[in-house]
Amino acid sequence: MRARAHLFSVPAFPPFPAVTQPHCAPRVYTAQCALSGRISSSSLAFTPQRGRIPEFSWSAHLFFFRQKQVSPRCRARTLFLPSLEALCTASNSNHRLRPRTKHIIGAGRAAKISSAKAKTSALHFDTCGDKMRATTPALLLLVAPRLPSLAAPAAGGRVYVGRRPRIRLRVAAPTSVPGEAAEQAEPSTSAPESGEKFSWRDHWYPVSLVEDLDPSRPTPFQLLNRDLVIWKEPKSGEWVALDDRCPHRLAPLSEGRIDETGCLQCSYHGWSFDGSGACTRIPQAMPEGLEARGVRSPKACAIKFPTLVSQGLLFVWPDENGWEKATATKPPMLPKEFDDPAFSTVTIQRDLFYGYDTLMENVSDPSHIEFAHHKVTGRRDRARPLTFKMESSGAWGYSGANSGNPRITATFEAPCYALNKIEIDTKLPIFGDQKWVIWICSFNIPMAPGKTRSIVCSARNFFQFTMPGKAWWQLVPRWYEHWTSNLVYDGDMIVLQGQEKIFLAATKESSTDVNQQYTKITFTPTQADRFVLAFRAWLRKFGNSQPEWFGNPSQEALPSTVFSKREMLDRYEQHTLKCSSCKGAYHAFQTLQKVFMGATVVGSATAGIPADVQLRLLIGAAALISAAVAYAFHELQKNFVFVDYVHADID
Repeated sequence: MRARAHLFSVPAFPPFPAVTQPHCAPRVYTAQCALSGRISSSSLAFTPQRGRIPEFSWSAHLFFFRQKQVSPRCRARTLFLPSLEALCTASNSNHRLRPRTKHIIGAGRAAKISSAKAKTSALHFDTCGDKMRATTPALLLLVAPRLPSLAAPAAGGRVYVGRRPRIRLRVAAPTSVPGEAAEQAEPSTSAPESGEKFSWRDHWYPVSLVEDLDPSRPTPFQLLNRDLVIWKEPKSGEWVALDDRCPHRLAPLSEGRIDETGCLQCSYHGWSFDGSGACTRIPQAMPEGLEARGVRSPKACAIKFPTLVSQGLLFVWPDENGWEKATATKPPMLPKEFDDPAFSTVTIQRDLFYGYDTLMENVSDPSHIEFAHHKVTGRRDRARPLTFKMESSGAWGYSGANSGNPRITATFEAPCYALNKIEIDTKLPIFGDQKWVIWICSFNIPMAPGKTRSIVCSARNFFQFTMPGKAWWQLVPRWYEHWTSNLVYDGDMIVLQGQEKIFLAATKESSTDVNQQYTKITFTPTQADRFVLAFRAWLRKFGNSQPEWFGNPSQEALPSTVFSKREMLDRYEQHTLKCSSCKGAYHAFQTLQKVFMGATVVGSATAGIPADVQLRLLIGAAALISAAVAYAFHELQKNFVFVDYVHADID
């Protein structure tokens, strides 16, 4: 017997318009394909022609969504069932529901699929020809070979499709799902059934601090596993982002130079490109004829991406076809306090060799500061409970705060912007009651699998004399502040490397995504971890568990699994070469070291020449001082290159 129609008995079912079943697979459809609307209050039971059928219930709403085009012959349908455990279906052979049976009745056949448990579950059908595939099912539905257009429900709440059904579906009020309480510790974000969607490529990404870019040469960068070249066009003064490959023979344009005409010149064959990506010169082309016209060919153009500069940051839109969306979208903004003269600010960027999710989890965790950054920005003896509460969430991100002193307010703006505001009420002997405010705003840009750029902009309204600034009394150089900031990065580096190794191993063993298994492979009983769980929930529900990488990410081992400790803590490659302040200071220290070493040699060689003993002693003392200063500059250079970080050595 084939199921030819279905009856839905729905108490207080709201009216919905008729929807015509689209032409697709001629013999395989699901009952929910033709529905548009919402069913609330539910238990579910199948009653076929013979056999007694047990009834299963759950606490949920059913949401039916519009179809999504997959291909000319394929359409996808999705049924979302919040707070639902996997149920069972009937087998087409015996027409009986059996617990934990996982089948779908199709056009005369039963298709076996997998089942899963989830707090928010989705049943996804792909129909193509007469085949059907379902993934992550929470409820398995009967399939009819034909579903004509669906009329609005009658007054009694019943909907008939086609002939009077032989199979009956009843909806009534249920109880809670077993095992649901075990997942209450994880903050929930808005589920996809609210209609929210997220696209990784429809956002502005900050790729660099403008002050750290060299306008005289091209700069390579990776964004979502796509190689870009960033350069400043002298004629327009605008920053340009192009695909980092010459259309001629695919050589990297980032290895080129800015030529005499202000164009980006490829270092391989000398092809030149202007700020629009158009080819301006092919040295090998004849001045006339077909070769001369090749310069104007669209195939000779480099791919250009939308860019803009805002608040000292260069943003890139990663979709070369998204100019209209990019124009209509504002980039993420720093808080207004960054423009307030009462606040001092400092910025830093560093490329880190662990994944985007690992870094985002780290910046979502204020409770680690007192231990991971002991005597840098925190103190172990100041650790205390942090009772965070979620305030809002959705595809855009989430926000939350605690109610103590200091008050910490955290906001995540997808896909990569984390803001932390720390407010401290204090009382000083002379100045009285004070309200200290600290902003730590971090952009965590997914460059490639296992590689992330961190751009941190911080501001505070106290102890301004200890921060770099434009005021005459702010004497602390930016590179010196970066020494402290790099200690913060180093304090996290090895810990996160070990954590990521374990997560990757767990993913390979279970062949499942770490975000789906996060609460099983970790133990997070305190509210201090609420933002970490909120980020993992967002990444699972809206971010497809990882960034939308371009191309096919390499299957090679990620850096964190193969790099040594020295490679992970390499400040020179990760930061100094990409920071104008530290790079300049490092070269200055090298020069000063050579100068004082030369002075030491000269002083040592001439100390015995004068006849006057006092002059000899003076020259000898000067040589010793020069040697000590040269050694000091040598030691200080390590802060730009490599500093070993051992937590156990910090008492």
